Amino acid sequence: MKNLKPLLISSLFTLTTSLYAQTCDCTKNFEWVKKTFEENDAGYEYALKQKGKQTYEDHNKRTAEKVKTAKTFTECGPILYDWLAFFRPGHIAIRPIEKEKAQQDNPNQKSENLYSNWETFPIETQDFKNYLDKKKTSDYEGIWETTPYKIGIKKKGDQYIGFIIESGAETWTKGQVKLKIDFSNGKSNGVFYMRDHSAAETKEITLTGKNHLQIGDFSLSRVYPKIEDDPKYVQYYKSLGASKPYIEKLNKTTLYFRVPSFQASEKQKIDSVIVSNREKILSTENLIIDIRNGTGGSDSSYNQILPLIYTNPIRTVGVEYLSTKLNNQRMIDFINKPEYGFNEENKKWAKASFDKLEKEQGKFVNLNENVVSITKYDTVYPYPKNVGIIINQRNGSTDEQFLLAAKQSRKVKLFGTTTFGVLDVSNMYFVPSPCNEFQLGYALSRSMRIPDFTIDEKGLQPDFYLDRSIPLSEWTEYVNTVLNGK
Repeated sequence: MKNLKPLLISSLFTLTTSLYAQTCDCTKNFEWVKKTFEENDAGYEYALKQKGKQTYEDHNKRTAEKVKTAKTFTECGPILYDWLAFFRPGHIAIRPIEKEKAQQDNPNQKSENLYSNWETFPIETQDFKNYLDKKKTSDYEGIWETTPYKIGIKKKGDQYIGFIIESGAETWTKGQVKLKIDFSNGKSNGVFYMRDHSAAETKEITLTGKNHLQIGDFSLSRVYPKIEDDPKYVQYYKSLGASKPYIEKLNKTTLYFRVPSFQASEKQKIDSVIVSNREKILSTENLIIDIRNGTGGSDSSYNQILPLIYTNPIRTVGVEYLSTKLNNQRMIDFINKPEYGFNEENKKWAKASFDKLEKEQGKFVNLNENVVSITKYDTVYPYPKNVGIIINQRNGSTDEQFLLAAKQSRKVKLFGTTTFGVLDVSNMYFVPSPCNEFQLGYALSRSMRIPDFTIDEKGLQPDFYLDRSIPLSEWTEYVNTVLNGK
């Protein structure tokens, strides 16, 4: 939905360990979060009806006991987030800002000083390359890249040690141990140390092809030595690591369109790719659109995709905004804050919306005239004839809004797994806590699809479920095969 930000998870809570001031302990912050959320979140009342008032009261009592024991924001943050998670899985956030403030107050303090005594693996890069050049087999040893790091991995006993060669994060310096993989006792165990040096442990370690290593949630690509790999792995990891949209030809009948994000900042890039490849798209039989691992974003980012795959009028059920003094401030932010990028026409809309909302404080307000808007385009293009959209469990919010529109086309089929399910309550707003330690993220609107067609905690189902027997690296080829009728 419009102007949504990526979902935030509890790993953000480890950013700071500063002790609270006397007036901003965890109990006080919980009281503020609870009051602010109850009075302003558009999904609060709906969730309460679904889960029951007594269940909510029990949840509050447990949380109140937990916050008494929290001495630092590192300890308090996850408790606050867990309280929010009672209501829904997404469009909630606790976003620390204390670290940024501390850096401003003491700009000469470097974060890496905190980790100057971290374990190291001393080996010169050129010596390591010379060692690799003499190897006749390929395994985990090599030089790997995962943004913003370049990591060397060398075997030592039953372990593979990953050490920093180059770092784009100030918390990591050359030679420090970034990861470990252990295959002792016939079992695989791995640990990848995060930006803040906390440990992410896993038993899932996979070498796909010769150049792609997966350690839990972390993907690494081999950069040295150069080893030729199967094209299907090259295509998959190119798409997985893409930060920008692109289109490439898979074969004479199929184009592949990768869209990593629908964030508002990506709209111009998406539109540019479409303009550059418009003739190809409209003269090729099949189109695969891959939005796996999306970020949510802005509905406007996919507006130029819909006319290409359109067959019949697209019905979109609107949303209602909860009008409160705090919530309505976002319309003023749209007008006054340059980061939203509103032009004069959009600012007029924001001002009119603000005026309408202010007259109806305490109520849900439909800013449009109708519950359903209908989008019609002048042309139904003969090509592409078939459109396959690849999805997974990390697609939520705007990604799901795009899918609701796209799947109304007779050309479109969804491939993959069920989406995240976070669209019924949306339009996030972030407000600072009283002591400016963190921001609370909550939702301003609820869909008028409720209760007849809800998506939260359910997700959208694919037309073709790609089960676990189909490797992730082969999803694109599977879709290509189906679209080509093979």
